[in-house]
Amino acid sequence: MTHDQAEPPSPKEDIKMKIDDAVSSAEGQVHTAYDRMPQSLIGLSEVDREALNKKLVRKLDYTILPIVGILYILNYIDRQNLAAAKLQGITQDLNMSTTQFATAVSILFVGYLPFQIPSNLLITKISRPGMYICVAVAIWGSISAATAAVNTYSQLVGVRVILGVVEAVFFPGAVYYLSAWYTKRELGKRFAALYIAQQVGNAFGGLFAAAVLQLDGQRGIAGWRWLFIIEGSATVFIGVICAFFMPEFPHNSRMLTQAQRELAVWRIESEAGAAEGTENESAWSGFKQALSDPKMLLMILCNLLSQAQGSIANYFPTLVNSLGYNSTISLLLTAPPYILAGIVYYFLMYYSDRKNTVYFPIVTLISIAIIMYIIPLTTTNVGARYFSIMILPFASVGPQLLLYKTINLHLARPVAKRAVASALVNAIGGTSNIWASYLYYQGPHFYAAFGTLTACALLFILTITVYRWLVRRDNRYMDSGDQTLIAKAMKRGVTEEMIQLNWRYEMY
Repeated sequence: MTHDQAEPPSPKEDIKMKIDDAVSSAEGQVHTAYDRMPQSLIGLSEVDREALNKKLVRKLDYTILPIVGILYILNYIDRQNLAAAKLQGITQDLNMSTTQFATAVSILFVGYLPFQIPSNLLITKISRPGMYICVAVAIWGSISAATAAVNTYSQLVGVRVILGVVEAVFFPGAVYYLSAWYTKRELGKRFAALYIAQQVGNAFGGLFAAAVLQLDGQRGIAGWRWLFIIEGSATVFIGVICAFFMPEFPHNSRMLTQAQRELAVWRIESEAGAAEGTENESAWSGFKQALSDPKMLLMILCNLLSQAQGSIANYFPTLVNSLGYNSTISLLLTAPPYILAGIVYYFLMYYSDRKNTVYFPIVTLISIAIIMYIIPLTTTNVGARYFSIMILPFASVGPQLLLYKTINLHLARPVAKRAVASALVNAIGGTSNIWASYLYYQGPHFYAAFGTLTACALLFILTITVYRWLVRRDNRYMDSGDQTLIAKAMKRGVTEEMIQLNWRYEMY
């Protein structure tokens, strides 16, 4: 057949050709299409590629995870130190009522929640996201240290709002940042590492607070003021140091060799159609796509319910103190539950990655949490109540790890959409921390708190089950081969690149 007689490509072939010809202009680099292996990798045997991949992941784990983990520890210490300060007299010194203290706790989220979305949109357009995160760490450390200077309730509220605005950068940014480097099979355990760091922060924060509060009265400064000064100053110092070591995106990372950089990009491209920092999708387009996806709306509701259950972290020292111990012993007793939670998180995500499952672990954890909520509602026995306190951190917060894993794998592309989705789910879900802060009264039973959390847990199970039905239905549509049904799945967030890759919703 002559060239003039050649048949035109089919629509599917035409799309494939366009994808193959696609290039990225990010930082002046040109990348191959998602399904074309770089020349530097083609010449390697399968064994050599696997060895190179293991070396790359090991380098990421030794560089990225420790930095992000340390920063998350600081994030939680600085966010939770107000709860520890309550046991050392901040409410008396500032003449705060119980309701005013609850407002001081919850007001942080007024600044924290709305700024997550613009921050995560911005981080997708910045060539050095690591530097962006570290600068935010140094700034919030300064603000946290400045809390030591407040003398009135109004001043405390003002500082807390500003602190929330700056801290909005970190968590959704860190979740997005990790998903830019790790594949879906690797991501679960790295999210677990992030949450393990959170629990270390909670545990260490209680122990550290118990030690620092012994400085009460030194140089005429109250113990709770020393707590803010020391923890805030340490955050500034460590944030500045980490800025020199935090890597960029895979395609422009200076810590990798050329072969490792190409492998890092190809690993992500081969899963989802594009690497981070290489798409030209506008932030506004990603925002609209995120809002139009019903899966994201269900994820928001799930996270609202999950964050409500996780609100116990904001009042954990108060819950432990209700057992009848003094403030120092209460702070020390907050450590073991968090250490246990960190251990459980590791095995939870190991199991999730190994079995490629999320739904059943979520339902199991929620069911355990419901039992733990009922215990303090029905008994004042110290042993039974502390057993409940030991289990609650991992049972009530554990589902959040699995939700963020779901978001980053089910709402993978475009990049801007995933960044918006991650921030929206966290931001709107985080509003639970505002209203839930007013539930923790009438100890030791805390009827309002544990009654509400039980209702949230039951609704959570229902919502995640509806989500499971929805994604399994879309998988059936994509498996059907019927273009009409495939089109329906694409209307709910599946891109053409994903279809070409034979992509499916997993873990449910």
